[in-house]
Amino acid sequence: MQKRIEITQTSWNEEQLLLQADPVSFSLEEVAAGNRMLVDSDNLSFIYILETPSEFIYVSVKDTYWQDLKKALEEKKAIVLVVDKVALLLTNIEEELGYLIENIKDNANYGEEMEKRVNDIF
Repeated sequence: MQKRIEITQTSWNEEQLLLQADPVSFSLEEVAAGNRMLVDSDNLSFIYILETPSEFIYVSVKDTYWQDLKKALEEKKAIVLVVDKVALLLTNIEEELGYLIENIKDNANYGEEMEKRVNDIF
């Protein structure tokens, strides 16, 4: 089964958007930013990929938090994942999100609801 981290809330400090998740049952000791993203149209989520030496972990950012993502992109703020005591800069997220957003706009291949939400927010 694919390991997932679900974002449960966001917060801000002067330089960063913090994507916060509840503690997970697996180790994040060797986790690194994967520099790439996917789309989960069924759950209206953008998925940031984390890597360990042996597997991938998906960070799911549901549409509930897209307004904050948009603001972070517009204000050129860093986006950081926070899980328990681990904070990890999500590198390359700006470029990946920009690419996905442009690709989804007016593209029904991602599903009608996903396309609508992206158009409404971004």
